[in-house]
Amino acid sequence: MAKEKRFIKTYSQGCGSMEIWVDTKTGVNYIYRCGGYGGGLTPLLDATGKPVVTSTVNGDN
Repeated sequence: MAKEKRFIKTYSQGCGSMEIWVDTKTGVNYIYRCGGYGGGLTPLLDATGKPVVTSTVNGDN
């Protein structure tokens, strides 16, 4: 039985230094940024400061 992916990558810029990941259970978008030996992950926020939520998420990617 194939295991369902919880997070899927929906966007990548540069050599993978900035990516957007979506939680397939909640639809919340996260931005991941890395450089050198460091990196960070945080919820992606809209102009009002609320998390960006994708309504339809396909976990097949």
